[in-house]
Amino acid sequence: MNDFALWPVLAGTAAFFAVGALWYGVLFQKAWSRAAGLSDEALRSGNMAVIFGLAFAFEMLIAMVLWHLIARTDPAPHVVMMMATGFAVGVMIPAIGINYLFMRKRFALFLIDAGHFIVGMAAMGGAFLLFR
Repeated sequence: MNDFALWPVLAGTAAFFAVGALWYGVLFQKAWSRAAGLSDEALRSGNMAVIFGLAFAFEMLIAMVLWHLIARTDPAPHVVMMMATGFAVGVMIPAIGINYLFMRKRFALFLIDAGHFIVGMAAMGGAFLLFR
């Protein structure tokens, strides 16, 4: 297994991105915008191509790091899933938690975003399993 392989990284990125589309576009759209304090008008503002493009790029960076770790260690399938979700629970969620504390963000927003990271990273791990 190569340290970097384009197709698994793209698949993992696409899986995470798809979870985000469902999470924030269908499942929690109203609750998230309310918790974030964003009006419909505010959500429509900004350059959506740049926002989605950068989100995809950041998710791709996450996928590259996780794929590299998986390629270097060649873990069992259940360990891949533990690594993916563990990265969300042990690194990503505490990082946003710290930021949200200092920014005085609502706990509901934290829970919605934390859930997205757990489910998104699980989807990424599942996509990686298809390439092993």
